[in-house]
Amino acid sequence: MNQTEQSTQHPESIQQPLEERVNNRSHRPDSDAFRAFMASNWAPASSVLPARADVADHAARRRRAISEQFKGERLVVPAGALKVRSNDCDYRFRPHSAFAHLTGLGMDHEPDAVLVLEPVADGEGDDGGNHRASLYFRPLAGRDTTQFYADSRSGEFWIGPRPTLAEFRALLGLDTVDISELEVAITKNVGEPSVGGISVRLVRKVDENIDALVDTARYNTAKDPDNMDFAALDELDAKLAEALSELRLLKDAWEVEQMKIAIAATAAGFEEIIKSLPRAVTHHRGERVVEGAFFARAREDGNELGYDTIAAGGNNATILHWTRNTGTVNDGEMLLVDAGVEADSLYTADITRTLPVNGRYSEVQRKIYQAVLDAADAAFAVAVPGAKFRQVHMAAMEILAARLQEWGLLPVAATVALSPEGQQHRRWMPHGTSHHLGLDVHDCAQARAELYLDGTITEGMVFTIEPGLYFKDEDLAIPAEYRGNGVRIEDDILITANGPVNLSAALPRTPDDVEAWMARLLG
Repeated sequence: MNQTEQSTQHPESIQQPLEERVNNRSHRPDSDAFRAFMASNWAPASSVLPARADVADHAARRRRAISEQFKGERLVVPAGALKVRSNDCDYRFRPHSAFAHLTGLGMDHEPDAVLVLEPVADGEGDDGGNHRASLYFRPLAGRDTTQFYADSRSGEFWIGPRPTLAEFRALLGLDTVDISELEVAITKNVGEPSVGGISVRLVRKVDENIDALVDTARYNTAKDPDNMDFAALDELDAKLAEALSELRLLKDAWEVEQMKIAIAATAAGFEEIIKSLPRAVTHHRGERVVEGAFFARAREDGNELGYDTIAAGGNNATILHWTRNTGTVNDGEMLLVDAGVEADSLYTADITRTLPVNGRYSEVQRKIYQAVLDAADAAFAVAVPGAKFRQVHMAAMEILAARLQEWGLLPVAATVALSPEGQQHRRWMPHGTSHHLGLDVHDCAQARAELYLDGTITEGMVFTIEPGLYFKDEDLAIPAEYRGNGVRIEDDILITANGPVNLSAALPRTPDDVEAWMARLLG
């Protein structure tokens, strides 16, 4: 059959827009009678507004801190859009971390929402700052609208109730505006400050529609659009991303409490992992059994996983980012689990424990484990206010290099290996010992090196300490007894005026304590 014959026989199929065909599986009524009936006899929505959230004052202080850095400029911080997983199915929505930090919104609230900080005269903005903040989002559709029952992405009939403008205003202490006004809010008066325009800075690559809107506004108002300095504009936006990342280097009291909530849920998840081991040992994908046990706790107690769980048995524990979790869990081997629960506020824990599957470390396993534990303790000892962040890593490396030399594994002396020209010990410990933690598992990632790796440890920081040793089955540079063993011990610490506090201390760390913990849970 040729194309002409096809068009003749099925013209309605050819003419139907491609984007509408996803609804061909539906049997949605569209009669006037149905629409009238759907709009009637619903209980009235509650008129009681929520109390102001505890996070609101903290978020306001964060916005004020950013306002001080970008006087006279419009700041645009999108939450992000829904992302398609497959065909017409979306991933669970999670807002961008900068948006969550500045608004206080967690969980799955408001895809497409945008926070706009509008410049005003110095001191005339929110809380005496230089900007007025407004949250633009799509308000709840009335039950007399077709969106209520026909829109599977945002209709209340499909996804449940959504906050109203008034509810978010009361909850967050933020001005709230219908998203239909967003385009004007972003584009009005955009132009070069030298001719009276307003400079716009955007958190890019979060919502492509907002990227396009800002880019178009910049182009349309440029003196010479054909010769725009795109590198300079990218630098404007990069500076905003950098500042927002650095703002999270120090956690406020509310954030610390959220970290404690995430860590407590993670500790409960590790107990579920231990309880799952008898079944994991009998399953052809035992690592998935372990992963599933933890995931169930993450969904029960929190919003989600903070990142994909690493559940690595035996030699898989030597693969640093092993997240396939398709392997077996075998008696006599160790199981390395790196996992974190993300709280409803979106703050996440990041904890690793390496467990003997049968409840007892072998002599070699215990030796490797103790070396890693000693390295972690050495890192803890130097993680004090005033020290440099990089010293944490250096302290751990000194211990591990010394042990590797003691065991006869290093081809050079430990002192040589530790020199910049050496680094042979990094064959078995290739990653960093610490990273900041918070809204992202690798928080503050856009911060400048002088404030991060070369920065000074300061009260209010939250970061991990996670040394490890990884001896691969295929590593012929070491004796066979070491091969197939990977150990990492990771804790989440808060820096206080009196030094580091191990927020994950409820999870046993020493080999004796781990064995006793497992014995108690396994009976």
